[in-house]
Amino acid sequence: KLNVGVDTIQHGVEGLVYLLTESSKLMISEVDFQDSIHVLGFSDELNKSLLQLYLDNRKEIRSILGELAPRLPSYHSLEWRLDVQLASRSLRQQIKPTVTMKLHLNQSEDQSAQVLQTDPATLLHLIQQLEQALGEMKMNHCRRIVRNMK
Repeated sequence: KLNVGVDTIQHGVEGLVYLLTESSKLMISEVDFQDSIHVLGFSDELNKSLLQLYLDNRKEIRSILGELAPRLPSYHSLEWRLDVQLASRSLRQQIKPTVTMKLHLNQSEDQSAQVLQTDPATLLHLIQQLEQALGEMKMNHCRRIVRNMK
């Protein structure tokens, strides 16, 4: 009926879905949405229809996206043990420390445990990297990104 190829219609629908999901994900305002679609060069009537479609469906789209998001496990508790090997048959005097951790996780009412083992130097490096990541989360740029993700 439209005298348009199937690929053109498919790309149009995919573009519309992308526009609505990304706009809903970021919860952009009416003005920002209008600015985004104004660049596309559509008529004013079509822009108003797209804006109304976005305003009517953004909460429902966000709830569907929330349901589709993967459920990641959350921290429950941590048990740890420090083992030190002082000697072996071949080496009478050696010090080989090992940190063993048992990480208990919750995932939607199910509990699981992961056993991790490392040496203290690697553990210290991991702690430094995590502290650096937490420090970066306090920067204004990261705060803006996190605020827009909610």
